[in-house]
Amino acid sequence: MIRLITGGARSGKSSFAENKIKECTSVTYIATSQVWDKEMEERVRLHRERRPIQWKTWESPLKLSNCPYVTREYLLDCVTLFTTNHLFDVLGEGDSITPELQKQIENNILRELRSLIDFVQKNNGNLQIVTNEVGSSIVPENHISRVFRDIQGRINQELGRLSDEVYLVVCGIGVKIK
Repeated sequence: MIRLITGGARSGKSSFAENKIKECTSVTYIATSQVWDKEMEERVRLHRERRPIQWKTWESPLKLSNCPYVTREYLLDCVTLFTTNHLFDVLGEGDSITPELQKQIENNILRELRSLIDFVQKNNGNLQIVTNEVGSSIVPENHISRVFRDIQGRINQELGRLSDEVYLVVCGIGVKIK
C-alpha cells in the first residue's frame, strides 16, 4: 500500500501520517530534513519526540535508493524538503536554473522516489509519503520559487498516480481523495 498525504504547511500532514501507523512497531521513518538553523533544529526535535522509540529513523536528505532497513511500514517525511535539498544541491547560491537542468533535477528526484517505492513493495511493506501541496497559493514572485513550485507540483502528480490512497489534510483532518 502506497499512501500519499498532502496538504498545506502546518496542516497536520506529519501527525496524520504518524497516526495511520502509530500502533505498528516495525516502522522506518525516513527523514529528509537538514538542520540549517535553530528553527529547523527545533522542528526536528519535536518530530523526534513524537515518534515511538522502537521506530527506526533513517536520515537521508538526498538519497532514497539505499534504505538500510526492512520493516513493515515506512514513512517518508517529506518529499517537499527532499525536492528542496535536490534543487539547492545543484543550484548552490545561484538564482537561475535552465529548463534542462530543472528536468534533470525532477528526473533524479522521481528516480529516487520510484526506487524507494520499488524497495518497499519488494519487501511487502507499506509506504506513507508526506508532501506539501504547493499549487494552491499565489504565483511566487521569483524564478527559483516558481521553478520549485513547478517541479514539486509535477512530482506530486506522479506520486498521486502511483499511490493507492491519497489524503488531503486540512486543519488536521485528513480527507481521502483517492
